[in-house]
Amino acid sequence: MTSHHLKVALVQHANQGDTEANLALIADQIAQASARGANLVLLQELHNGRYFCQDEDPAQFERAEPVPGPTTETLGRIAQKHDVVIVASLFERRAAGLYHNTAVVLERDGGIAGRYRKMHIPDDPGFYEKFYFTPGDLGFTPIDTSVAFGTMRKTSRQVPTAGSAAGDVTCTSRAPPSVTLPVAVSD
Repeated sequence: MTSHHLKVALVQHANQGDTEANLALIADQIAQASARGANLVLLQELHNGRYFCQDEDPAQFERAEPVPGPTTETLGRIAQKHDVVIVASLFERRAAGLYHNTAVVLERDGGIAGRYRKMHIPDDPGFYEKFYFTPGDLGFTPIDTSVAFGTMRKTSRQVPTAGSAAGDVTCTSRAPPSVTLPVAVSD
């Protein structure tokens, strides 16, 4: 029996001040991860700037962008250049007044393999996400990639091997069995 190993890199960083500086740092960290053999790179939640959901500030809506859009185009080029799958987290502007916390999976060829719009939105002190995000509407479906792994940051599930599919679950969406069970049995 052949053993398959998936090398995963986790990129977490302090806010560099603006989207361009954050993406430049991410590009450098992905290049380093790829040089060390990573096949899959997971970026932190809302990586283009500081975590802004600690306050209710209407000016933050200016940070939202479409998917596909500028960040997915940039990360797609990076994925293709370094032959890695990237899982990114973006403040998605789907339409006027309709915003999501969206995980986007970018394939090695730079294309979008899939996305997940966060469904369980917290509203607690320091986490005013309901002010910014509408619950997702895409459900919990596996995303097929060349490394067979969607977004499972902040979870403790096993990483599948190449040739299988995996669910795409982020942050607070990972806790309820009503979420993880359908993802687990849908493959």
